[in-house]
Amino acid sequence: MSEGEMISESARYLAPSVQGGGDAWGAEVAAAGRRGTQKVVRAGEVTAPDRVADLLGLQRGGQVIERRRIMYLDGEPCELTDTYYPVEIARGTGLAGTAKIRGGAVRLLAELGHVGVRAQEDVAARMPSESERAELALKADEPVLELTRLTLDAHDRPIQADVMVMPPRGQKLRYEIRIG
Repeated sequence: MSEGEMISESARYLAPSVQGGGDAWGAEVAAAGRRGTQKVVRAGEVTAPDRVADLLGLQRGGQVIERRRIMYLDGEPCELTDTYYPVEIARGTGLAGTAKIRGGAVRLLAELGHVGVRAQEDVAARMPSESERAELALKADEPVLELTRLTLDAHDRPIQADVMVMPPRGQKLRYEIRIG
């Protein structure tokens, strides 16, 4: 790993943490000698963006629970993360609030009986919106990577959709694929 580069392995974020601490991302960057924090800027019931409704198999215009976070690496904003849950899973739970979730959201989902067994991810490069540019403190000509993840349970029901936006500088995404 070159200086300033972070390798993010998606698999670490898909299973409940063994220790129960919950902040897999903070632990990942701490292991690299860095400091990672996050701030929940908004949470609650919203109308699902069309592509999120499609991912979650909902009717367009349907409601979801959204958790919007800004991730910070060494005090600098490095990622915008919007996580969406079907309302029948998340309404009235810690997923619908801005408080830190003890043990993390994946652990809470498991406690609620919703365990992810498969995830689909798409990564695309694009130019950021003006609000994304401002929130991530990007230069005028700097693109972003957008990672969209859909987590499904053992019955292939969608239980979570994530849309993450990050500058490509210093990013390296790693995927481990088991064959057979």
